[in-house]
Amino acid sequence: MLKFIIPAVVIFLIVLFWEKINAVIFKKFNLKINYIIIFMLLIILGIIIALLYF
Repeated sequence: MLKFIIPAVVIFLIVLFWEKINAVIFKKFNLKINYIIIFMLLIILGIIIALLYF
């Protein structure tokens, strides 16, 4: 049961503090985290499609 509760709490906290997390990363690296997430999502999607194709 803990394996369902712990990830749910972590995801809830990430959603709750998303603006603060985004501001901290923008101050440190001068890069918006949204671009990083979109880039990683495209790479993962590409890998999944490549694995399904071959």
